[in-house]
Amino acid sequence: MAAIKRSQITGMNFHYLHYPLTYFLDSMVRYQFEHIELWGAAPHCYVEDLSSGDLKQIRRELDVRGLTVVCFTPEQCMYPVNLAAKENAVRERSLQYFQKSIEVSAELQSPIVLVTAGWGYRNEPREEAWQRSCDSLRQLAEYAQQMGITLALEPLQRIESNLVCDRSDLTRMLGEIGSASVKGMVDTVAMAVEGEDLESYFEQFGDDLVHIHLIDGKPGGHLAWGDGHLPLADYMEALGRNSYTGALSLEFTSSQYLLDPDRAVEASLKLLEPYWA
Repeated sequence: MAAIKRSQITGMNFHYLHYPLTYFLDSMVRYQFEHIELWGAAPHCYVEDLSSGDLKQIRRELDVRGLTVVCFTPEQCMYPVNLAAKENAVRERSLQYFQKSIEVSAELQSPIVLVTAGWGYRNEPREEAWQRSCDSLRQLAEYAQQMGITLALEPLQRIESNLVCDRSDLTRMLGEIGSASVKGMVDTVAMAVEGEDLESYFEQFGDDLVHIHLIDGKPGGHLAWGDGHLPLADYMEALGRNSYTGALSLEFTSSQYLLDPDRAVEASLKLLEPYWA
């Protein structure tokens, strides 16, 4: 069984929201990360506000610290972005937003942009929203292919979306999009909320599972490791058994970490250390 590598453990800036981007980057160096997943939101890296000069400055900050971006994740749950929106103006704006995100990802030399399916109104037929989402994702897939970027489609919890929420939904949506530029990913919290396990995602997607958010939960919460009760040992065994080589991002979104974001990183690394080579 292959062990994961330390370099696969990937830092993320979500819970550093109340600190400057440079503070987050310095923390990543201090904790010996090589790779980061960059959450594209204000004030760190919101694509609607970025100038070419801003992007060049971010590249410089990354380069001087020896950090690489393995996934760019534009904020799409709290901001007015919805690829399945019934309103044409909202959907078109969302498409443009993701196109800009693909361009930013290319500029930052990140190979992956994280996308979600959006959501439909709860009182409309789900299939109508599904088709709008699928059409939007097909358009983004074409643009991503032109730019040499892979889109990683993430299932969301049912409180966040009524479209792609589990392994079955993800399988169907990827099949209907029909593009090699769109692959699968999984978040251990969303997965656990659905009662699913990591091994089943590898069985379904194999090498097309290109990105993972590895976080603790109860089962929800997006918590630091040790603050929830998800089966870390089982996850690590599945990762090793399937020789997974992609990123394992620490996406902590609970507000309890905003005051002292470093603590969540320290606690998680302490519990993860026995598993890496």
